[in-house]
Amino acid sequence: MIIDAWAQHSTTRHLADPMLDSLRRWQPGIPLEEQPVRTTVEAMDEAGIDKSLISAWVAPGNVMISNDEVAGFVEQAAGRLVGVGSVDIRKPMEAVREIRRCVEELGFKGIRVLPWLWEVPPTDRRFYPVYVACCEADVPFCTQIGHTGPLMPSEVGRPIYLDQVALDFPELKIVGGHLGYPWTDEAIAVATKHENVFIDTSAYTTKRYPAALVEYLRAHGRRKVLFGSNYPMISPAKALQDLASLQLDEEATDLFLGRNAQRVFGL
Repeated sequence: MIIDAWAQHSTTRHLADPMLDSLRRWQPGIPLEEQPVRTTVEAMDEAGIDKSLISAWVAPGNVMISNDEVAGFVEQAAGRLVGVGSVDIRKPMEAVREIRRCVEELGFKGIRVLPWLWEVPPTDRRFYPVYVACCEADVPFCTQIGHTGPLMPSEVGRPIYLDQVALDFPELKIVGGHLGYPWTDEAIAVATKHENVFIDTSAYTTKRYPAALVEYLRAHGRRKVLFGSNYPMISPAKALQDLASLQLDEEATDLFLGRNAQRVFGL
């Protein structure tokens, strides 16, 4: 089974947001308007993807993809899409209640909040109710680590911030997307140190993985790295087109492409 750990079925609000303008400089094929759900499923089929985790996008004062919209997309996809929710961290009690609704009523398998959208690191006190709610619901907290494509500060994505989060919440599963580049060594160090910290490879094609991450995938990090595409910014077929160049053995390949995500997200 191949699972895409980071994807979106984007709304027009998300795609038209000016934050994506910088991404279009090097990814000119990003659509400008919402596509039918079958378009996402067809992109998965092209790459042999069995399931994709698609996320809501909540920013300060701007819900670009709502949790209910994600639930609707999941419902249309006959088991191919899995929901990941998002919340407004400025409203802690509402965020906790919404996480419970996402998991208990909508059947979502994770919660994602992006520090750069809020311009605060994941050690900020506003994140901590989210971590408690994720622990109680037994779902991973998903976030971005590393450089941001949109023209927003990258510093809040330093992987080392997750070290303190993992120390405070050792039972919390944390999935850091986008490799942590240019701080990939930090990401590897934090994932190695903490049993429940993982890295996903979204937003990068296999030929662009840093050498340190490839070595980690081949050896002691084979149970710590999940495949992700960041669709529709990168299609899963493009993200995987040079997979053979990683020279992974059969076990490492199976873990990377699907078994790690199955275990982490309880799929």
